[in-house]
Amino acid sequence: MLKPGLPKLIATDLDGTLVRSDDTVSAYTHEVLDRVRAAGIRIVAATGRGPRLTSLVRNDIRVADFLVLAQGGWVLDQAESRYLRQARLPGEALGQALASMESAIGSPLSVMFEALEHDESPLWGDYDPTWRYPVTVETRTRAECLTGEVIKAFARSFDHHVDELLAVARRVVPADLATVTQAGLDYVEICPAGVDKGTGLAVVAETVGVDPADVLVFGDMPNDLPMFAWAGWGRVAVANAHPELLAQADAVTLTNDQDGVAVFLDELLSR
Repeated sequence: MLKPGLPKLIATDLDGTLVRSDDTVSAYTHEVLDRVRAAGIRIVAATGRGPRLTSLVRNDIRVADFLVLAQGGWVLDQAESRYLRQARLPGEALGQALASMESAIGSPLSVMFEALEHDESPLWGDYDPTWRYPVTVETRTRAECLTGEVIKAFARSFDHHVDELLAVARRVVPADLATVTQAGLDYVEICPAGVDKGTGLAVVAETVGVDPADVLVFGDMPNDLPMFAWAGWGRVAVANAHPELLAQADAVTLTNDQDGVAVFLDELLSR
């Protein structure tokens, strides 16, 4: 249930939530976020995008005080220009997770690895022509990709729906080995153990002294479930959200293409 008054911190997912299907953010949304920040409410971007996409994140949510990136594994304090968290997944753990998933489904996975953090870094591994965003993939064998640590990996089955693959991953990948989720790209994402948007936001909340009970969050996909479980002021799903998220939401706003987050916040500010 949404609380009365105003939250002290607002965190929103980007793709599929704040960002529209044409990969843009409306002028109306930017204007509403400006007013939210002017009201003294901190704003956080909570996204699956890795640090290699920091410039793109900043363009899509210009007034964010903090960026929670890579499903919560990397947390950037914008004012201080410093990372509060930089989590990496050991290659050995990732290899075990992938082997367990492939054994369970009985077929090989197509995998891309995100290991580098500078802007526009390439991914490594198996290029997938259906990947919907511009990307450079540097061809490397899986063994080469697993020799060190990575930020996260994207695993796809061409025989199983992503929700099916996620269900398998949740069953066979121990939480103390790695965290698994999916963000709507037909890939299960494999992240370091203990990394999710909830733990990433907890780093921000501790830094600024905000209680989770005073945090409002917006999302659309299963990777947003941990921050929905963590935030206490309110959990709002866009109308186009995944059924798992809709089931956990306190409220549902309009779709991302209808500027649902901005419409909700506009009405909230007018209280």
